[in-house]
Amino acid sequence: MTAPAIRTTPRPAARRWTRDRIERRALKVLRWVVLALFLIATLFPFYLMLLLSVKPIEALLRDPASLIVAFEDFTLDTYVEVLSPQSAGGQGFLSFLLNSALVAVSSVVIALLVAIPGAYAISRLPFWGHRKISALFIASYLFPAIVIAIPLFVLFTRIGLRGSLVGLVLVYTAQTIPVAIYMMRNYFETVPVSIEEAALVDGLGRIGVLRRISIPLALPSIMATGLFVFMIAWNEFLFALLFLVDKREQWTVSLGLSQLSGSIEVPTTVLMAGSVVLTLPIIIVFFATERLLTGGLTAGAEKG
Repeated sequence: MTAPAIRTTPRPAARRWTRDRIERRALKVLRWVVLALFLIATLFPFYLMLLLSVKPIEALLRDPASLIVAFEDFTLDTYVEVLSPQSAGGQGFLSFLLNSALVAVSSVVIALLVAIPGAYAISRLPFWGHRKISALFIASYLFPAIVIAIPLFVLFTRIGLRGSLVGLVLVYTAQTIPVAIYMMRNYFETVPVSIEEAALVDGLGRIGVLRRISIPLALPSIMATGLFVFMIAWNEFLFALLFLVDKREQWTVSLGLSQLSGSIEVPTTVLMAGSVVLTLPIIIVFFATERLLTGGLTAGAEKG
């Protein structure tokens, strides 16, 4: 009589720690570590700036290393001082914000009015040198702004535009139009030519095709370009200093902040409140239009 056979289930083979597996695990962990360090390095300065702006100067001097603000120390008096007019004992940042908004929005409107037809002409209309003109636009950024600052200062002084926001708008527009044309040209080239040809056959002219077909299709790129121009005009300092330094009522917010940082009479908490006032509008605009911005910047990358 034979003994019954004993069924044995084979043990699963032990997973070997190969080099590829170790590298994948290490890279997976390292990715999150790098992202965490990047977020800390990016957000901590803004957190510290915001923290100092809601502290009274007495609490800051009492415990300068504290990374939190006690409930009894929380105050918005620094923002009241920053935004109040100078006649009321404040720093007048509310008028600076209005000046910056006026300059930035005007620069965006004028730059787009010039750049949209310019980019369309370069991408669609044949003319001598149209393949090289985009490189010339980008080459204009090889020269630093300080090279043209003094000639523009002399010119605007002679024609009476120094000390006015109009002159500042003209400078920002001239600075941003080349790169605006370059950005939108890449997008216009991704629009199928057959769509425009069909519209031309139906009786539309070039302007009609641009207005009814090309511009609606290129709205992501137009929005991204407009945001780019807005951020440059909002944050620019050199030309604002040259043209507006002797007229405080025309100052932009970047120029006003520089004057705060150079004064020994202004507390650090007020300076940080001014920095928040300068930075917060850009952050709000950026995150409100993030999808349009990233989509417009990457659109046309294959054919650009």
